[in-house]
Amino acid sequence: MLLLIRIFSLLPLSVLYLLADYLVYPLVRYVVRYRLKLVRKNIRLSFPEKSEVERNAIINAFYHHFADILVEMIYGYRVSDAEMRERVVFENMEILEDLARQKHGVIAYLGHVCNWEWIADVGKQFADKSIVEHNVYRRQKNPRADYAMLQLRAKRGGECVEKNSLLRKLVQLRHADYPFVIGLIADQKPSPRNAHIWTTFLNQDTAFLDGGEVLARKFDLGVVYANIISPKRGYYRIHFELITDDPQSVPENEITLSYARMIEANIRQQPARWLWTHNRWKYSRQD
Repeated sequence: MLLLIRIFSLLPLSVLYLLADYLVYPLVRYVVRYRLKLVRKNIRLSFPEKSEVERNAIINAFYHHFADILVEMIYGYRVSDAEMRERVVFENMEILEDLARQKHGVIAYLGHVCNWEWIADVGKQFADKSIVEHNVYRRQKNPRADYAMLQLRAKRGGECVEKNSLLRKLVQLRHADYPFVIGLIADQKPSPRNAHIWTTFLNQDTAFLDGGEVLARKFDLGVVYANIISPKRGYYRIHFELITDDPQSVPENEITLSYARMIEANIRQQPARWLWTHNRWKYSRQD
């Protein structure tokens, strides 16, 4: 798998986009019909106010975006730092860096919005080079897929921390003498036994993982949200928004609920650019 990625990463992005348009998109959308029933259901329940025509437009645009993400991940294996700085622009970096220095560490919440893989480039764009960046990930069941994913992410800098090792890593970082940022994607469904916080999200009763909030309180970390939009194909703008600089003073669950509100607003900005193939509402509150 990694060999194929290395080979295709040699192609210009314009050529990879042609493959996305005329090979990947029709294959995934019309031939394989990858999780199409689930995507239809998720979008129908999330946007009941929209017409069938509008929802179908979101579905088609989502599969185009899904194809783009696949080829952009491949292209990211060899893209230069200079080009990445043109394609991925970070806004309000000051709040992230100031919090990292003041609180010694920051949890940066994000979601599967736009190209979440390229956000890892933030570690290379800090003005303060003493700040280190780590990204939490979930180990893949397929060892080859897991290795390929780690290699792709390593190209953008930062250390990948397996989610079950995050607590130990935070203990190590708190004893280190440099500030850090932890990138945490927290829009996946929790297992029923970890579904502690429920709220209305995209018109549905939805559980959220609360691990980021628990760790922020325990280690007194600053918390921000990375709001990401795509002004045009292949370009992304990430704006960091403060959730709290004093996690121990805010009401219980408020950090997680603030994240839920922020990512929902982010999704509604560009609804086709969220990962609708994820079975987000597999479990109900009764489960």
